[in-house]
Amino acid sequence: MPSQPSKELETFDNPNPERDYTIRIRCPEFTCLCPKTGQPDFAELFIDYVADQQCIELKSLKIYVWAFRDQGAFHEKVTNEILSDLVAACKPRFMRLTAEFGVRGGIYTTVVAEHRDPEWVAPIPVTLP
Repeated sequence: MPSQPSKELETFDNPNPERDYTIRIRCPEFTCLCPKTGQPDFAELFIDYVADQQCIELKSLKIYVWAFRDQGAFHEKVTNEILSDLVAACKPRFMRLTAEFGVRGGIYTTVVAEHRDPEWVAPIPVTLP
């Protein structure tokens, strides 16, 4: 087990790149610091993506998320930074990152950021009777 956080994300080959399918990842223990007060901020991250050729390796994601623990960041900035890093690592067809931050001063914040490959066409949803 690594003893240091790292912002290096690893990937592996998508086992079914011919198919659109959704990968959902939940990270319930995200922490960073408030850039104004230095107090800890806690969030739950929800990553939903349709992989293309590469998938995010989960152990490296865990170590990547750990790297934010001592970093001061506004909720909006850190959510978009994480999305950009994930997209750069695996180049998905689609990715949505939802960051649900715990209460700060009586206010909850949820930030949702998305990436869509301009070449990708989303499948038509199937509605069953």
